[in-house]
Amino acid sequence: MQIQILQHNNINIAEFISDEILIAVADDGADLVGNLYFEGFDKAILHQKNISPAFFDLKTGIAGEVLQKFSTYRIRLAIVGDFSNYESKSIKDFIFESNKTGHINFVASKEEALERLSR
Repeated sequence: MQIQILQHNNINIAEFISDEILIAVADDGADLVGNLYFEGFDKAILHQKNISPAFFDLKTGIAGEVLQKFSTYRIRLAIVGDFSNYESKSIKDFIFESNKTGHINFVASKEEALERLSR
């Protein structure tokens, strides 16, 4: 895993770069938050391909625990991917509500992630 530093509107944003799953269990989210906090970032981009499908099954509790860690440490997060294939009403509602508050964002592109995180 690498953390790439992006700048948008004079704001530093961390982007996780990896070909592997970075979040398989809730503790993985705490590790990511720890890395960001240690490096001094308060905004980050994570790609859907780096997240286990279990994250998007809300019954597992992984999403709630991981995103709570980001919220607790006041790290804004954008998850980039295609979320249209999720049929569950609960995950659709979860994504909608998350996007509404703006602290955790589910977006279709890196450009959209940069825009939301630099507001």
